This record gives sequence, structure tokens and C-alpha cells, in this order.
Amino acid sequence: MPLTVVRREHVHLYAREPRSAAARTAVDALLRLQHAEDQQIESARIESGLSKNEFLAVRYLLQAHRDGRVTGPKDLAVMLAVSNASVTKIVDGLVQQGLLSRTAHPTDRRAQVLAPTDRAAEKIDASYAPFHEAVVEVLDRLSDADNAVLADSLTKVVEALAAGSPAPADEYTVDHRA
Repeated sequence: MPLTVVRREHVHLYAREPRSAAARTAVDALLRLQHAEDQQIESARIESGLSKNEFLAVRYLLQAHRDGRVTGPKDLAVMLAVSNASVTKIVDGLVQQGLLSRTAHPTDRRAQVLAPTDRAAEKIDASYAPFHEAVVEVLDRLSDADNAVLADSLTKVVEALAAGSPAPADEYTVDHRA
């Protein structure tokens, strides 16, 4: 594939062009932001030294831990959309690296609880720091009015994208009956 195509693949071919040059500029900026975020996440993953699924597993488990949710291998299999065998391999590797702890579930003796270690939190937080710092630095320089317009506009984009897409009643709950 020619390099020019690869460099521009994040630019969307519109089904309908935006009506104004200003709207086109805003859409293009949003697409560039999305592309930059994808690149930053991949850079964070590479910096962490983890495979894609290991990185996602630690991120998911870290967020669950920070939210106060008890998470086990079955939850992780659903979050990663992988088999139980794959989760076992991922978890074994992360435990061996000192990034996860595995303990018995307090009320279900057949289940395990997975938790990120302090080392995992430090590794993930450090790998995301440049991205988060850049975003906060730029937005802190905007006026309150500009931040309000930006937040309102992005919220409307998110709502428009979500329209017509069924959302789960609770994004943290897995239906084990399915």
C-alpha cells in the first residue's frame, strides 16, 4: 500500500460533506483528534511493554478497582471478548510480571478476584501521562465559555452517534444468562 494512503487513512470519506467550510474544519479537527488519541494509546501500550490484550486487561482491571468493582476472569473474558483459555494465559502472565494479584472470591469459593497491583497502576498511569497532560494543558488555557461550547458540542456529537444504537442498561453488568 502506498505510504500516502497509510498516512491519510484516518481522514474520513464523507457520505455527505459538511455544509460549510467551518463545519468541515471542525469535523477534520475531530477526526485528527481521534487519530492522535489512537496513536497515543498505542504509544502508551508500547511504552508499557505489554501486548494489546495484556494492556487492555490491566486498564480494565485498574478502572474496575478504582470504581470499587470486584472483577474476575469471567468479567475480563467478556471485556476483552476472548475465550476463558485466553484469559487464563493473559492473567497468568500478568500475575507472573507482578501486575495483577489473584485471590479467592470472598463469597464464591469457585471464583477468583483479580486486582491490579500498585506497580500496574504506576505503569499504566505513567504511560498515559503525556496524553492526559497535553489535553488538560490545552483545555485549561481555554476560557470557561469556550470550554462550555466545546463540551456542549462534543456531547451533542456523542448523543448523535449513540442515537439508534442500543445501549446496555448498565455498562458494568454482564448478563450471564446469555
